[in-house]
Amino acid sequence: MTDMKLLLCDCRKSQAIDAERLEEASGVSCSRVYSELCRSEAGIAEDAIRSGNVMIACGQEQSIFQEIAADIEAEEPLFVDLRDRAGWHDGSSDPGPKMAALIADALLPHPGEKVVDVSSAGTCIILGDPEDATEAAGLLCETLSVTVLLAPEADMPISDDRRYDIVRGRLKGATGALGDFKLSFDALQERIPGGRGAFNWTEPRDGGRTGCDIIVDLRRGSQPLFPAPEKREGYLRADPGNTAARTKVLMDASQLIGTFEKPIYIKLNEDLCAHSRAQKPGCSRCLNLCPTGAITPAGDHVAVDAMVCAGCGSCSAVCPSGAISYDAPPVDHVFKRIQTLASTWRKLGTGSPRLLVHDASHGLDMIRLSARYGKGLPGDVIPLQIDALAGFGHAEMLAALASGFQLVTLLLSPGTEKDGLVFQAELAAAIAGEERVSLVEPVDPDQFDELLRGDVPDALPVQPILPVGSRRQVTRLAARALNTGGAPITLPAGAPYGALDINLDSCTLCLSCVSLCPSGALKENPDMPQLRFQEDACLQCGICTNICPESALSLNPRLNLADEALTPIVLKEEEPFECVSCGKPFGVRSMVERMTEKLAGKHGMFKDNKAAQLIQMCDDCRVNAVYHSENNPFAMGERPKVRTTDDYISKRRDH
Repeated sequence: MTDMKLLLCDCRKSQAIDAERLEEASGVSCSRVYSELCRSEAGIAEDAIRSGNVMIACGQEQSIFQEIAADIEAEEPLFVDLRDRAGWHDGSSDPGPKMAALIADALLPHPGEKVVDVSSAGTCIILGDPEDATEAAGLLCETLSVTVLLAPEADMPISDDRRYDIVRGRLKGATGALGDFKLSFDALQERIPGGRGAFNWTEPRDGGRTGCDIIVDLRRGSQPLFPAPEKREGYLRADPGNTAARTKVLMDASQLIGTFEKPIYIKLNEDLCAHSRAQKPGCSRCLNLCPTGAITPAGDHVAVDAMVCAGCGSCSAVCPSGAISYDAPPVDHVFKRIQTLASTWRKLGTGSPRLLVHDASHGLDMIRLSARYGKGLPGDVIPLQIDALAGFGHAEMLAALASGFQLVTLLLSPGTEKDGLVFQAELAAAIAGEERVSLVEPVDPDQFDELLRGDVPDALPVQPILPVGSRRQVTRLAARALNTGGAPITLPAGAPYGALDINLDSCTLCLSCVSLCPSGALKENPDMPQLRFQEDACLQCGICTNICPESALSLNPRLNLADEALTPIVLKEEEPFECVSCGKPFGVRSMVERMTEKLAGKHGMFKDNKAAQLIQMCDDCRVNAVYHSENNPFAMGERPKVRTTDDYISKRRDH
């Protein structure tokens, strides 16, 4: 990327651009500042595109430059929007630091996207009332292979359009996505084409199943077939009374034939998942938040249906172990972008900037409208466009603050999954301070402008960090940079960090919690009865509290930044019990004594003192004592003498 050339344009002298300073801070070779690259100076842009390895500082007319590249069969250039995000604003602040930061961010190599091919042959099922469904079928049947599903009590339409099929039945359930829907029916009836007069129907049959590529749902007043229906590819739903929505659905359905690339948004490491162990429930954070139902339980871990996943990123933000992580792009790429923006700003700017995180639709439109018609972004507000806004969790927020930003603001859109983000902001605020993280949802550019010009807290006195590692590692690194005190930070319930409180009187050191701990936070000592705990590794999944037979454990959500959290500490220890026969230590003294107290003289197997002593023996001595006992069921008396051939011969002689 060092040979990249940046074409600068001040959009008819409507913004101030200092090419020399930008080149110095970003390391990219800058052209002189042009004024109309998209019109009168388009030839200059064409020559630069033909030469290759060029980036154009224009976002509004991106399509024009892409057409130029296509016409001359050249590689498509890169783009960075400086005007709307930095150049157009009503303040007197220097836009140079922000422009340099945006250029450096745009120069970062973008990781390749993982995709899977999805094929659709165009088989379509239309749901709805007879009039609505058959009218839609008549419009789609020339393009798609259409079947209309009517309710069992619905009347057959008078029209006899044989270009599509009609069945009646009660839809029981539907699963899948574009190219692979599975539907089940009860009371399924097919029409009988023969005979005179009204069509007849076959006898109703339960348990019918079929598959299709596309579902068009035109039912009136009914619930959608899937959660978050707008995110389910191939499922198109509209109120037939809304002409515009109905027309759009039919047009979209007609285009769903062929092979499509479906991005793989999520990476799953089943070994790290703390969903459950031995049928004891544990972490269910991702299951509770997934809007599409793409995440389902699968034994000790969860499973992710990549065809259903819409890529909102909520699961990645809340996963305590990193078993689920966003992969389009990976989490470490987001950390790299945050660090690049902050470090580049410091080369030209003074003070600490603010970070505005937004999506590529509503958020970007709000910024552009504010720049053109409102006050624009303040000079110290650096925008960061994220594909999955709900995936920008507490780790990313804290990484931004510890990298040099004094405030992190998330610009929410109407379609953003807010449930997870609210808790992530609360968690980050508990660690860094309430005034450092905010979620805004303005209704118009004017309100957006006012929200960005409210009170700004003082800059954080931190030494900027390099956010490298897993989300848990970055969180701890950032928290230590933001907090100088040594006391553990109290966190809200449900936080993925914390300690375990133990009731010493109840715990019997059975160590069942150790055997099921998915992260290894709970450990045993093979040399003596000891329960040890490493706080930094605890996921607060709750499996240990659910498995403990004495209910001796409870979760304590907090973030301990002291070094002691990185090494195991002893929660409880006892002296081992010594075998009354051989003196070898075994078991836990309190448990053996408790068993003796409860069983000796009270249980049929331990009525006398001699039998009760078996409880206080090690395994070897216990087996030996039982074998030589007079009540040994395996004792058969004296072994009979072995008979030989001579015995048989002598017996014959005697006779």
